Amino acid sequence: MEPFKEFINAGVVKTVSRLLSAHVKAFPADEFEQKILPDLPKLELKQRIVALTNAADELLTDDFESFCDIMLAILHPSEDATRDNVELSDEGLCGFPVWAFTELTTIRALRAEKPDAGMAILKEQTKRSTAEFAVRPLIDRYPDIVFPILMEWTQDPNRHVRRLASEGSRPRLPWGMQLKALIKNPDPVFPILDAMKDDPEDYVRRSVANNLNDIAKDHPARVFQIAEKWLRNSDKNRERLVKHACRTLFKDRNLDVLKAFGYHSMPNLKASIEIANATVSFGQNLEFECSFKNVSTGSNLMIDYAIHFVKANGSRSPKVFKWKDMKSNALAHFTAKRSHSIKSITTRVYYPGRHLIEIIVNGLSVAEAEFTLVMNE
Repeated sequence: MEPFKEFINAGVVKTVSRLLSAHVKAFPADEFEQKILPDLPKLELKQRIVALTNAADELLTDDFESFCDIMLAILHPSEDATRDNVELSDEGLCGFPVWAFTELTTIRALRAEKPDAGMAILKEQTKRSTAEFAVRPLIDRYPDIVFPILMEWTQDPNRHVRRLASEGSRPRLPWGMQLKALIKNPDPVFPILDAMKDDPEDYVRRSVANNLNDIAKDHPARVFQIAEKWLRNSDKNRERLVKHACRTLFKDRNLDVLKAFGYHSMPNLKASIEIANATVSFGQNLEFECSFKNVSTGSNLMIDYAIHFVKANGSRSPKVFKWKDMKSNALAHFTAKRSHSIKSITTRVYYPGRHLIEIIVNGLSVAEAEFTLVMNE
């Protein structure tokens, strides 16, 4: 999140301070700023959010009803900040700084044991940014109260509120706390997703797909059942949603899901792979070419490749990468080239040794070859 940290900079803090001062009698603006600004340069984004949250928590009233009034008063008048292209200003709060106040809203709602009132504030805040992280502790502690509210939100006229019903209830939302009860049993989420599977906004439908993809990591059979049901009499938008929702199942080579989308096995298919540089130095690209013969014409064709990376203990672990998704049409024979970068990334540690590249067509392994990775000294 390093590139995003400047979304909470000194100017933002001072603007937030002015907004609070405009709506809170005798608000200690100087003290608020001094609690945040001296350490701000060395903080990452989440740390900056926490600093903003904590300073406001210390200095705003403990009365929950008055606090809620303040949270509403400081918001920007736009109810769709991204579509209106508005930015944080003395006119009102929007964008990244809202994150800090969604967190504070949840902290105060939990403290006051008033989840319904907290949800009402989050509903307004999410229109100016997103409350997808803040809503999760309320879901976790008060599911019987919160899920009926989320269900109501699926029919809200505001697209951000509808999206929050899905995005906030994702069992494994990146950057957010895991909802372990939903990882174990996602049943409460399914009516929410079903209600929005044909939402007019792609922005909302993609959230539905991402939620289902989260669930597929723990309950693949359940997601396959939903995929089959939703694909019946579906339009292109729903097909795209379901396909995006099943991306983990595709990577896991779930043959039932592949067949549901028309990616059938090809018993006569022959494939071979040639690696242009069998020894790859770290920082270079792996260059390879594949030849495919006896492809069933007119079939859906999903071509992926997996690199089995060497681990610290010398064993290998595969990572699947998307490559081609196409109709074979009359292409019974064809070749395809690919260049894969072997460079430093935050999510992987590279080790030298014999790696394996595997070609996968419609979920089945059709060719493989080894290459040697050499680390620079």
